[in-house]
Amino acid sequence: MNSPVFELLNQLVSIDKSLVQPVYVQVAQQIMNAIQRGYLEKGSKLPGTRGLSDLLGVHRNTAVAIYDELASQGWVNIIPNKGTFVVVPENSKVKIKASTQHINRAYEYPKAPGFPFQQSFNLSSTKEETTAKYALSDGKPDLRLHPVHQFSRWYSAAMKRKPLINKWNRTSAFAPSIFSTQLCNYLNATRGFHIEPTHLLNTRSTEMSLYIVSQVLINPGDLVLVGQLSNYVANMIFQQAGAKIKTVPIDDEGLDIGHIMEHYLHENIRCIYVCSNRDYPTTITLSTKRRLQLLELAKIHGFAVIEDDYDHDFQFEGSSMLPMASSDADGNVIYLGKLGQSLFPSFHTGFVVAPEQVITEAKNYLQLLDAQGDLIQEQMLSELISEGEIYRLKKKNIVTYKQRRDALSALLKQHFANILDWRTPSGGLAVWLRFKTPISLIKLAEEAEKLDLFVPKTILYQNKATCAIRFGYGHLNEEELKIVMEKLKQAYLQVVAA
Repeated sequence: MNSPVFELLNQLVSIDKSLVQPVYVQVAQQIMNAIQRGYLEKGSKLPGTRGLSDLLGVHRNTAVAIYDELASQGWVNIIPNKGTFVVVPENSKVKIKASTQHINRAYEYPKAPGFPFQQSFNLSSTKEETTAKYALSDGKPDLRLHPVHQFSRWYSAAMKRKPLINKWNRTSAFAPSIFSTQLCNYLNATRGFHIEPTHLLNTRSTEMSLYIVSQVLINPGDLVLVGQLSNYVANMIFQQAGAKIKTVPIDDEGLDIGHIMEHYLHENIRCIYVCSNRDYPTTITLSTKRRLQLLELAKIHGFAVIEDDYDHDFQFEGSSMLPMASSDADGNVIYLGKLGQSLFPSFHTGFVVAPEQVITEAKNYLQLLDAQGDLIQEQMLSELISEGEIYRLKKKNIVTYKQRRDALSALLKQHFANILDWRTPSGGLAVWLRFKTPISLIKLAEEAEKLDLFVPKTILYQNKATCAIRFGYGHLNEEELKIVMEKLKQAYLQVVAA
């Protein structure tokens, strides 16, 4: 009973009877792990069924089942009247002996791979964790406004639709889906388009849309122009595609088209990324004059314009300017948008509007990334569009967000009138706050965290010419806004006093 194999099994094997998994399977899997990691070498003789049952404190029939399970998968060879022996595939590597390997590593999973691979700095996560009670964002909606109970009913009803099974089993599509048709109708009505389903691709998110478009459009070394501060996620996607990114200044009319004409037309521009409705992060709208200039340049020089309309739904005063893509007769604009921003994120859908040949190629990439799609989501969104529920939810939430914007504007005047410059936006869920006298924004974030307020680094913009915050307010109600502004003012006073 004191043989090395007995001692090894005694240390490596444990049984948890609270698990649903049968005991014999638990033990068999742990012995497999010991064989694979080299603790039990080829030819090692395992205890007999009586010895194993005594060692583990299980019934002998359980010990028999353990060895039967190992034998059925080829890990051991049971020889009558001789015993049970470990079998190792002939092409396996030389095993590390138990005596030279730490027993406490038996169930560790390796941190480093045993093969070389390319680590991408461009895709390093910018996500930050916090335990603070309050947090700022870059302009996310309030998930608490999502009509949970209504959606439970709608989702349940969508799952019971009999045609869904036929759609899942369908091997080819001879006609556009109902969802594509409904989404086309919605975009034609709300954004001035005149598109058909062949001009449309729906994805999981605007980020997925942009990733697919970048794969279709960009080759390594291609020149991509973006706004001077720009969207860091978009920049990550372009860099991963191998693009050479250069920046264009932003002023009160949006992207400086004159700067493009003066500095970049002699180069081979592949595409220009622009948030025409509300620039990210400054929230400035691209003027009509510059929209026309940009379309004319794209036509003459043959480059693409990627128009990201990430928050079209949140317009509080007047109506949103129509996308450049709605008046693009030459096929130079690729339009990205999102449907369902008033809904829970699981029900958002991104989409791409582009010339038919671009969409055909983009669909090939989508097949690789997301061949299954989400037919239940599409079914439900189709019904919400056709029944007008999307419009009603959007109008209802806009009232709430407008009240929050106005409350934020009053709080800014109360606490930061002589400290910040800002422009109350006509839409969107973020305000661009510029400090009149520059301070260390990193120190501001650190002081805020001490006060239970999390300020992500991704909303801080600081260089020689800029000291600003993209202050997302949509996810905070009026009482929370009041608390947040008081904490931010207190943190500011701590920074300037230091």
